[in-house]
Amino acid sequence: MIFKRYRFQLVARSVLLVASGILLAYLVSWTDRFYGPLAVALAIIYQVVALVYYAEKAPRDITRFLESIRQADFSQGATTGKRGPLFDQLSTAYVEVMAEFQRIRGEKEEHLRYLQTVVQHVGIALISFRSDDTVELINTAAKRLLDLRHLKNIGDLASLSMPLVQTLRRLESGEQAVVKVVLEDQELQLAVYATRFRLRGETHAIVSLQDIRGELEEKEMEAWQRLTRVLTHEIMNSAAPIASLAATANRLLDAHLSEVSPVPEGIEDTREALAAIERRSQALVHFTDSYRSFTRIPTPQFEVFPVRALFAPVHRLLRVQAEEQGIDFSTHIMPETLELTADEGLLEQVLINLLLNAMDALAGRADARLELRARIDRHGRALLQVVDNGPGIPPELQERIFVPFFTTREGGSGIGLSLSRQIMRLHGGSLSVRSEPEVETVFILRF
Repeated sequence: MIFKRYRFQLVARSVLLVASGILLAYLVSWTDRFYGPLAVALAIIYQVVALVYYAEKAPRDITRFLESIRQADFSQGATTGKRGPLFDQLSTAYVEVMAEFQRIRGEKEEHLRYLQTVVQHVGIALISFRSDDTVELINTAAKRLLDLRHLKNIGDLASLSMPLVQTLRRLESGEQAVVKVVLEDQELQLAVYATRFRLRGETHAIVSLQDIRGELEEKEMEAWQRLTRVLTHEIMNSAAPIASLAATANRLLDAHLSEVSPVPEGIEDTREALAAIERRSQALVHFTDSYRSFTRIPTPQFEVFPVRALFAPVHRLLRVQAEEQGIDFSTHIMPETLELTADEGLLEQVLINLLLNAMDALAGRADARLELRARIDRHGRALLQVVDNGPGIPPELQERIFVPFFTTREGGSGIGLSLSRQIMRLHGGSLSVRSEPEVETVFILRF
């Protein structure tokens, strides 16, 4: 109706206010009584207040609208009422703007959930933290890698590795570093890459963590294999002809001397020299040929089998030798039904090599103990361990013992442990050692 329109209301209220003013003036001028003028004056005051409240209704609605946007409250509705086309347009615009804000907010929340899902499912460990070390985000891969349930502050990693904490704090944007971290019986080589940025005036950092130990071991093994192939090839090409020529020269000399009498002086020395050259050349050929096995490991033939089927023949094979040395040799499997997917023959070779090394270390030791263990680690992966209570391995040698041709045992070839590690790499696993001298040494086969 026309009287509900905003403009009509303003005009009508203004005309009524002017008329009331004229009436007040007339009463004051033409009557001596104050009741009439007082009533008109009160009516005028009421009309002024009502007019101001009515005129300010639109600004109040707009203010409420802007305030709801500032507070991200999009549940407010339009309350402009039926005050004409102008307010109908304002009400429509109000509803459309609120709907658009709701849509944008919904899209932002969807994008946020999407990014959170991607970050949580990405295979690379990610940690985001502020300049005060407060952790804002740590994904599932990082928790799994560092064996954490939650992380609130970077400083909390000090119990795990103080060098890691220092590296995370000092790395600038675009820098990277490699940090060694030991978790229980597992050693990690973490490649740490950092990116720093500013958000709302505060510095933030995102770091990625990747365990590159396996890749480093594989590249190192490939380098040693290439070097071994080159050396064995060159040595064989040189030593084999020397041995052959020395043997031929010896035969020719013997044939010549059989026709000569008496034997010229100094010939015996020549013969002994040629024989020595032949012996040493043949020994060098056999020595070099023995190292070819380092580069000739067959491809694993994978099959599923119970661990007890692997431990039983190894235990039977070495039990007598262990008893003769006074070594308590036992096996432990938990759970008993534990199974592996691997090449049983190659793993048996690895275990026998590790056990023989342990028995050699335990020689002459009172209360000697040797154990074969199998269990599931914290990540649900199979773990085999060869444990002895021998003299142990000094910390500075614990990595060098896996270097091809390095040995601390007299008469050792230095390829047994490197060969065993290579076999584990072909299985997609690793071979490492943890040793506390005079207490316990553990070789760990991790699948």
